[in-house]
Amino acid sequence: MSKKFEANWDSLQQFEIPEWYKDAKFGIFIHWGIFSVPAYDNEWYSRNMYLEGDVAYDYHRKTFGEQSKFGYKDFIPMFKAENFDASEWAQIFKDAGARYVIPVAEHHDGFMMYDSALSRWTAAKMGPERDVLGELKQAFEAQGMVVGVSNHRAEHWWFMNGGNEFDSDVQDPEYADFYGPAQSSPRKWYSDDWNSNDWQPRPDKAFLDDWLARCCELVDKYQPSIFYFDWWIQQKVFEPYIQEFAAYYYNKGQEWGKEVAINCKNDAYPDGTVVFDVERGQLGDIRLDFWQTDTTMSNTSWCYVQNHDYKQSTEILHNLIDIVSKNGTLLLNVGPKADGTIPETEKAMLSDIGGWLAANGEAIYSSRPWKIYGEGPTEVIEGEFSDTKREDFTSEDIRFTTQGETLYAIVLGQPENGKICVKSLAQGSEHYPQAIGQVTHLASGKTLEWSRDASGLHCDIQSDEAAIVLKIEQ
Repeated sequence: MSKKFEANWDSLQQFEIPEWYKDAKFGIFIHWGIFSVPAYDNEWYSRNMYLEGDVAYDYHRKTFGEQSKFGYKDFIPMFKAENFDASEWAQIFKDAGARYVIPVAEHHDGFMMYDSALSRWTAAKMGPERDVLGELKQAFEAQGMVVGVSNHRAEHWWFMNGGNEFDSDVQDPEYADFYGPAQSSPRKWYSDDWNSNDWQPRPDKAFLDDWLARCCELVDKYQPSIFYFDWWIQQKVFEPYIQEFAAYYYNKGQEWGKEVAINCKNDAYPDGTVVFDVERGQLGDIRLDFWQTDTTMSNTSWCYVQNHDYKQSTEILHNLIDIVSKNGTLLLNVGPKADGTIPETEKAMLSDIGGWLAANGEAIYSSRPWKIYGEGPTEVIEGEFSDTKREDFTSEDIRFTTQGETLYAIVLGQPENGKICVKSLAQGSEHYPQAIGQVTHLASGKTLEWSRDASGLHCDIQSDEAAIVLKIEQ
């Protein structure tokens, strides 16, 4: 039955999380843009190069010259994307096992990676002179992946403001439509009170109207199935605008016959109106409502930089399994180089994840949480920016997923001498009181010998997998 959404919280509670989203479990985020040219420090280079005392400020002056003579805009002709092949990316992500992809359409720096009628500062008119988002959407959909978009425009209000403190091209009126508004930034990055004076000055009506227009243009031109927002929309001044946008987008989804969703962080939108997102972090237990983690392969940056501190593919895979066991999905970021190629390290990590999913995807895709998410000694620290704080998982750390009556126990490590014990499946367990009929090693399809007593379900298996999946049937 068709719904009519209105721009208020009560009406937006009609939102239902798409079934395809609940089934997908693994997606790819893409941070690619002008910041990939200097490839230094992180994706906030456009801000930090204008902050006196920042390492990016010093690096920029030593490498490219004074900001009054070579500003951020001057990287645009260097952003040629000469080796960019959307179909190649799509194949890499498909082989990695991704079911959805969210390219960043506009980052904090204000450069649009799509063809916009609202600005001259777009990849379609400058730099690559290509509608990058349009090409990606076509290629991803040809591979059967769902396509979303990400918009970080809200933070642009203050992003370049450091350039007003010394002689720089930010102050040149010719480029005000790119660097502006460049207002004073908040004194606190995060706050329990988003109405406090620490968030002054607030975006004005002209900026907010333009923000809404850009978001709606993305919806109209590219019909995304997901629309991801970064954190700054949480402040109160955005509230009527994000309500209006959600109603517009959800009604468009109805027109298209598409199940669509918005991602947001913190409490920008109330529960029940969007899909909740945790940046670089996880949850400690099963969340009743489906949720998402967005994180990156690197500990240092979301975009390509010269000296990445990469995570290990096993670490990422274990996080994916933990997130899925708690009713979530993982959105994993890739940072292509300025020429349009994906770094070899990232391709190798994606290949590792894809290989495991090809053999064990039955325990992940379309699965649902069990009565408990898992067992084991390793503590998962809950909340944002916590994904590098936990210890490595061990073979005693086990996560559960289900498909109907079938239970999957996923062992996050190599068991000593191949001996596995699943304590939650002990004889007489309150979680699994019924009899077990068969235990199968999912990747090989081999039926395993097993026993069950008061200490757990026991079986022996030799495998070099990053995670071993036991398929348990009655």
